[in-house]
Amino acid sequence: MTALPFGLRTKVILLSTFLLCLPWLGYEYVWEMEKYLRHGQERTLEGTTQALATALHERPKLFDSQASYRSQLEKGRDLYAYPLSSPIQLDGKLGDWDEYRHHMLNYGRDQRLSGQDSDSHLSFNHMVGKYGDYLYAFFEVTDPFPVMRGRNSLAIDRNDALAIATLDPAGVFRRYLVANIRDGWISAFALPDDTGKRTPVAPEPRIQGQWQRTDLGYNIELRIPLEMLGSKLSFAINDVNDKRTRQPVASVGTSATDDAGELGTVLVPSPEIENIIKGMGHNSARIWVVDRHGRVLARSGDIHSDNNVWTRAVENEVPDGSFDAWVRRYLYPLYYRILTRPPKDFVDGLKDSTELAGSHIQTALTGSPGSTWRLTPDNKAVVLAAASPIWIDNQVMGAVVAEETTHGIRTLRNRALEKLFNVILTVMSMGTLALFFFASSISSRIRRLRDQAEQAIDSQGRVRQGLQPSKVRDEIGDLSRSFASIVSRLGQYNHYLENMSSRLGHELRTPVAVVRSSLEHLALMGLGDDKQKYLERAQEGVSRLSLILANMSEATRMEESLKQAEKQDFVLNQVIGGCVQGYQLTYPEQRFALELPAEPLAIKGVPEYLAQLLDKLVSNALEFCHPDTEIRISLSTHGKQAKLKVSNQGPLLPKDMGEQIFDSMVSVRPEVAKGKPHLGLGLYIARLISDFHQGEIQARNLEDDSGVELTLALPLSPA
Repeated sequence: MTALPFGLRTKVILLSTFLLCLPWLGYEYVWEMEKYLRHGQERTLEGTTQALATALHERPKLFDSQASYRSQLEKGRDLYAYPLSSPIQLDGKLGDWDEYRHHMLNYGRDQRLSGQDSDSHLSFNHMVGKYGDYLYAFFEVTDPFPVMRGRNSLAIDRNDALAIATLDPAGVFRRYLVANIRDGWISAFALPDDTGKRTPVAPEPRIQGQWQRTDLGYNIELRIPLEMLGSKLSFAINDVNDKRTRQPVASVGTSATDDAGELGTVLVPSPEIENIIKGMGHNSARIWVVDRHGRVLARSGDIHSDNNVWTRAVENEVPDGSFDAWVRRYLYPLYYRILTRPPKDFVDGLKDSTELAGSHIQTALTGSPGSTWRLTPDNKAVVLAAASPIWIDNQVMGAVVAEETTHGIRTLRNRALEKLFNVILTVMSMGTLALFFFASSISSRIRRLRDQAEQAIDSQGRVRQGLQPSKVRDEIGDLSRSFASIVSRLGQYNHYLENMSSRLGHELRTPVAVVRSSLEHLALMGLGDDKQKYLERAQEGVSRLSLILANMSEATRMEESLKQAEKQDFVLNQVIGGCVQGYQLTYPEQRFALELPAEPLAIKGVPEYLAQLLDKLVSNALEFCHPDTEIRISLSTHGKQAKLKVSNQGPLLPKDMGEQIFDSMVSVRPEVAKGKPHLGLGLYIARLISDFHQGEIQARNLEDDSGVELTLALPLSPA
């Protein structure tokens, strides 16, 4: 019998998977709790921003009096001093600016302050930064015809020069000019307050830096003390191309340097604000203060740290060798295939940002607190950001922004799920094991009952032995006792059927003999022609009845003789060859084709019975083959088996008759085939002989549907 795809144990295990609903329900519950924890973290972070914003309310001196109060900034005109991680080495090579170059701006024809119609090719890249008490700046100038200041010239504006203009902290308009005679340390001069005068008042040693010529022009790298600068600042490069005439041809800069009203602005991060928010740098939140344009005024803290209250609430030590330590070592790796552990190496896209934007900041700049959630660029961490407005004279001048990861809440959630999974896994394991052992017990009893049933009845449907009824008082025991009773009754009935043919043959032989002798006496009495035909019909019927009795006796005798037969080793080739020679003599009108292998095929069995089996196969082929067609008989080897094939061209087997044709009393012949009765016992006897030799006999239609092929497979003798 084929094995069932799903046994009782498998079904019970599958049903026990419904216990997985328990961890799912627990997970959903913990996830709902996490939502409330996130909501609480959001409210807490908004409270933090509101508290810090309160400390900055109504303090206008903390904000740039120029840029912070403007409604709109102009890129390139309004500068931002980016925080520098270290002081710049003033060598004119600009190597220290490489990590900040993505902030630099390019100035060219569109930023010309004068000489719009000239053919000057002047342009430069520029940015400013802050470190300590200094403002650093660089100018990477592209100028095909650089002209330096003359060695003995008193004029400093008839050459290439850098003009600097600012309002100092006291609000006084100051102008400076950098004009070098040669490469090296810059020469900076303070210009008079009158913008019409170009004669320098005195050198300005506080402005320090380097002037270095390059293949494309020259570089200027400098620093200016913050105490010299206010909130307004402008730079301009003046271009002179002709060394003989030394006439200025163009000027390119951030904004005009000759008019205090035309100066651009510069925003330098506020040290005062940084001191106020410095205390927040000791927790896991990062604090930003931005002006109304989103530019960063101060920053404190780091969101990579993991020391917030949520994390500290779940930290606990587990001693080595304890059960919890074993669980963490072996089960937690499985848990964290589903759970996500908060990463510490996520990418912070806003780490060095100088401008912030977002819906929470826009909401804060309109006067209301706001918050938002965002993913880091590598999708590893979730960041909560909250913002609150800073009010000055009933006007929003900026916002306090706080950011914090959800690592603490995720860690708390993971701890809750770990404990939940531990409990549920224990319950599920115990329940599943109990169900498995219960199902195994039931399955084993059913399998034993199945095995007994299979051994009680052979492949021909005969009862070999009875079933042992179970003494267990349950449904399976009741089924076992019912099967035992059924098999016992079937055995009695089969015994009756098996002996019926012999008893029937014995009982019918005497009446048949009486009828036969009576008919012979009537034939000797010389009946008339009109009565002779009835006598002949009676004699024909008696002959058919005698043939039926002979066939029934043959099957019974074969079964009895097979039980007593002794096997011997012999060569199958010789038996098959001798039988076919006899067929050719017995049926001269029929053509036979024989194929035998060159090597002898030795098997263990009874040669006479195999010859009788071949007689049945050939007799079947003779009855069904078409006239003038040959019967093919072949013997070959396939592995450790000898295969005998008998094929003929004729009618095909009906569908699904390949196995049933070898059963007793089964025939596919027409009712009056060739005028003699057929009980379907010929191929049945062939199967009896095949089973006796541990062989397998099959019938199938030929591949070209021209006839039928009978195949007998016999195991070869090991010798």
